[in-house]
Amino acid sequence: MTSLKDPSVRELLEQPNYAMVCTHNRDGSIHSTIVWIAAEDGDAVSLNSAVGRVWPTNLQRDPRVTVIVFEADNPYTFLEIRGTSQATTEGADEHIDLLAKKYTGQDKFPDRRPGDQRIKFVVTPEHVRLVKA
Repeated sequence: MTSLKDPSVRELLEQPNYAMVCTHNRDGSIHSTIVWIAAEDGDAVSLNSAVGRVWPTNLQRDPRVTVIVFEADNPYTFLEIRGTSQATTEGADEHIDLLAKKYTGQDKFPDRRPGDQRIKFVVTPEHVRLVKA
């Protein structure tokens, strides 16, 4: 089985490739949205959002998640990660700034809204699949 430690996987995660996060709504349907993603030390990835949005609320209720990372130049090359997430607000502000640097080149996240509280999710994979086209 592929691991997040595999060099091809790490390369895909370290580039500013977008990810789709898929969570379970309360009614059992799937909610999907595009997010920024970071590779964590070890065998995990991390995501960031604002408290109260749909997908973070879903993950706080049900930690099961699927994340698909698409290669920017060839979306037929992608990484699928299925696993569970753990939420924390600790370090979430610094984390979104790191993601902003990766994706926009800016030192600070430019779209902060007054009153937003950031939340970080660390996803531990149960299944990792890399498809190269």
